Amino acid sequence: MTVLQTENLNILAIDHMPSPDEIKARVPLDEAAAATVVAGRKGFTGILERHDPRLFVVVGPCSIHDPKAGLDYAHRLAALAREVNSTLLLAMRVYFEKPRTATGWKGFINDPHMNDSFRVDEGMERARHFLREVARVGLPIATEALDPIAPQYYGDLISWTAIGARTSESQTHREMASGLSTPVGFKNTTDGDVAAAVNAIVSAANPHSFLGINAQGQSAIVRTRGNRHGHLVLRGGERPNYDSVSVSCAEQALAKAGLPCNIVIDCSHGNSWKKPEMQPLVMKDVIHQIRDGNESIVGLMIESNLVGGNQPIPADLTQLKYGCSVTDACVGWESTEEMIRSAHKELRDVLNRRSAAA
Repeated sequence: MTVLQTENLNILAIDHMPSPDEIKARVPLDEAAAATVVAGRKGFTGILERHDPRLFVVVGPCSIHDPKAGLDYAHRLAALAREVNSTLLLAMRVYFEKPRTATGWKGFINDPHMNDSFRVDEGMERARHFLREVARVGLPIATEALDPIAPQYYGDLISWTAIGARTSESQTHREMASGLSTPVGFKNTTDGDVAAAVNAIVSAANPHSFLGINAQGQSAIVRTRGNRHGHLVLRGGERPNYDSVSVSCAEQALAKAGLPCNIVIDCSHGNSWKKPEMQPLVMKDVIHQIRDGNESIVGLMIESNLVGGNQPIPADLTQLKYGCSVTDACVGWESTEEMIRSAHKELRDVLNRRSAAA
């Protein structure tokens, strides 16, 4: 008797993927990297719990495609971080997974060779190696959690996590966030709705049980404690939402849900109409809000690279411009330094007031 085939009708192949334990054995966490991760998480939680009056700034490329340029950026940012440490906790934005509205390059983990070969196994190992090198430089690392399995492979190297605008409504991502070892920022949805992100913070703060994998790569029931360090990221939508009125509305939404008024402003995306030259203006406005007495804004996000703007991915990858984004357009390094140094200068006489209020 022939049984009709009812599964895998659209599957071309299922290739072997090394387990999290295997990848970690090849690229182990060392003492220097671990110390950076722990210090970074302590810094983020201290700011969110108002023990630390500084702001945190998640700054870096829209996506990592060239580890050499990425590490060059990390060394520069580490030096700048030491310079402004009294007012700002800088963390490098290291995004390996890119959510796509339709199609496009899905990021370094999915396609490290940028040629549609999709060597996820190689991408995951190389991504972990890059994260360890950045941590060794002394920089806390921030990333976006997109694939619910990926944190098992490199979550031990991350100090702050974002849940993106397209996934804040996803129950899968809320469950995942409830078990992450880092503070988690939930972005408002692409249309600007804040309610979904607020609901996500509430959901992730509670325990969950869901299907996942363990360190050996086996299917497992994951049971979480709940993450009490969820917070809101305003990234704009159909219009920007970094202005004082939008921030006040967000504060009211958080208060109504019984949540701490912790708000991060993303200077890019909808808040800058995806125009990198607008990011400094957004940041300047936010710093002025803080100088005028705002107590709820605890952090900022900047899309920045060695070279400003962006570039398409050419057929001949040797033609790629060094240090320039292949996804969203970024501000260049000189603008980045100016933005951060200016914020540092503007905040020096304000943080004591914030500390006293806390």
